[in-house]
This record gives sequence, C-alpha cells and structure tokens, in this order.
Amino acid sequence: MRTGIATFPLDYGRCPYWLFEKMRRLARGITVAIVEEFGPEEFLKRLSDPIWFQSLGCVLAFDWNSSGLTTTTLGALKSALFNIQDEIGIYVCGGKGATSRKTPEEIKTYGISRGFSFAPYLIFASKMSAKVDSALLQDGFQIYHHNLLFTKSGNWAVIQQGMNPANQTARRYHWLGGAKKDFIEEPHSGIITQERVKPLNLTAKESNDNRQISLEMTQGSFKGLIKDVTSLTRHLTDLSQIRKLNLPSDEVIPQEPSDFQDFKFDTPYINKTLFRLTEQKPKTFEELVSQKGVGPKTIRALSLVAEIIYGAKPSYEDPARYSFAHGGKDAIPFPVDRETYDKTISVIEKGIRKSFVSLGEKEKALQRLNTALYS
Repeated sequence: MRTGIATFPLDYGRCPYWLFEKMRRLARGITVAIVEEFGPEEFLKRLSDPIWFQSLGCVLAFDWNSSGLTTTTLGALKSALFNIQDEIGIYVCGGKGATSRKTPEEIKTYGISRGFSFAPYLIFASKMSAKVDSALLQDGFQIYHHNLLFTKSGNWAVIQQGMNPANQTARRYHWLGGAKKDFIEEPHSGIITQERVKPLNLTAKESNDNRQISLEMTQGSFKGLIKDVTSLTRHLTDLSQIRKLNLPSDEVIPQEPSDFQDFKFDTPYINKTLFRLTEQKPKTFEELVSQKGVGPKTIRALSLVAEIIYGAKPSYEDPARYSFAHGGKDAIPFPVDRETYDKTISVIEKGIRKSFVSLGEKEKALQRLNTALYS
C-alpha cells in the first residue's frame, strides 16, 4: 500500500445519489468482511490510519485527491452501518457542518438506549479532540467535519477535517483512543495534508515547558496574570509569527475565518476567560483546555506569555507526518508484514464480492483496489 502525504483541494460539490448508493453498499460489504475476520476494534484501528482510510475512499469510487473523499466516505459508512450497528458492534456519530455539532447528542442517545456507561467519556473525547485540533494545533485549518466511531467496548476513533479557505485546501486529523487516552501530547494516529505549515503546535513533546508554564500562570492571581498578558504589547515588536495563521474564534465546530491581524490580548472575552481560570485553578493542562470558553485565542495568549516573558518556547513544527499501514519496502519504519498485508487485501476483496452491487461494479471496485495498492 502506498504511503505518504496526499493532496486534496477543497471540493464544494455534492456526491450524486447513484454514486453514494454504490459507495454505501460497498462500504457495508467491506466493513462486515473486516469485522468478521478481525473484529470491530481492528476496523477502528484501520480507519485511524490516514492512508488506509484514503485507500478505502478510493476503492469506494471517490476522487483520491478531493476533500469530499472524507465527508462522503464517512457519510456512506454511517448510512451503511446504521441498520446493522448492533450486530457488528460499530456505531458512527457526527458528520459535516451542523451535523458535527450533534455528535455529543448522538452519543448520549446511544448511551441511554444501549446502556453504554462509557458514553460521558466518549462525549468528552469528541469535544476534546475537536478542541485540540482547533486550539492546541493552530495550523490555519478550521474544523468543519467531525465523526466519532466507537465499539461496544468503549474504544473509539475520531476522524475530522479542517479547511483553509485562503489556499483552498483541506487537512484530515485521525485519532484512535480508549479509556486512558492522552489528549494533549502527540495524540494523533495520523494527519494527512497537502500543505506543510509552521503552526503553533502545543501537542508536541517539545512544547511541554510552554504548557506547564501556561498552567502555572492560572494558579496565581488574576491581577498578576492579566498584567503579564497586557505586557505582551510592549514585548511583541513583530507579530509576523502570529499573522501567518487565520486564528479561529473560541468555538470548536464549525468556525468562520477571522482576521488574525485584529487579534488583541486584552479583550473583555479573554479577560473573562482568564479570570474564570484563575478562580478554578485547573490541576492539569488537559483540564485547562477542557474548560468552557477556552479556545484558540486564550491558548495563544497564554502560550505567548510563556514564550516571550518566561522563555518557554513552544514547537512550531507541523505534526503532519507519513503513515504506514503495513511497513515499508526498505524496512522503514518496520519491515512489511507480508502475511498481514496479503490478509488485508483478501479481506477487502471478500468485502467487495459480498457487496450488493452489480458484477460490473464489483470488478470496477477490485480494479480500484489494485490501483490503490500497486500504482
């Protein structure tokens, strides 16, 4: 299977109904085949790999380099699995735009109707993954699509996508988690993108000191913290690092673009949020980030104070990286597991053949699989 970073420009079109129906039926057959062979947890693990997910979308017949591959593939999966979700043990919540905001509500409904005691944690995972990718990883891509998939055991995966209207590109974020997920330090299972950027990356290990000082500042008085924040205007003589990004508002999904050049450090909103933090005194950085009202602007202000006044520089390295589903031909990052590789191919082929589509469509899907694997 090919590895690397794929290019997918923003696509504002809609998937034709006839194509979506074929994708839905193929998605159902492939999912059932994988779950029967490997189990629901393994299916989540594969979806959390950005290259495997990209290949799945291609096999389902969507354009490989379109942002619509994400939204349509996940939409097809959600529709395909709805009637058999209890049977195969995989549940899909969320979607694009306004549907993404209903993810916590959908999880809560499943928790009540199925008796899933872990539903509150899944709601937390949904909100935290969205907030991390908008506030801790400020890369200029604004989240507009969010799906959380989970199993009966409480394991979960998040696939969400952000857009950069300025250069008309999209970036997809993949998460894989369980009951003890670290939401802060390098939490992604993979990020796939066209544009490599220089973001504020507070998820990096190298940002640990910056995160720690940001947390410590909320343990003191509001008067002392706001004094540091307002003093940034005296210390910052060049805001070029900040102006590289379109800083979103302190809301999670979805968001409208904003002009970062108009960003001020001592607005009433930020002051109110910082006051609330000094009152609550969060014990961990995760707790700080999870607080209501804490978003990109609040995080950026704390990070800048930690960097400029206290010398704790954060990382500006892009966490988007290469992803390997089965290892590399040159044994990097590990040798190819031929048995698993061949099994993956055979299971997907089995799923295609079990799908309720015409013989011609099955042959076309098998051809697309072959192209995705060997081109």
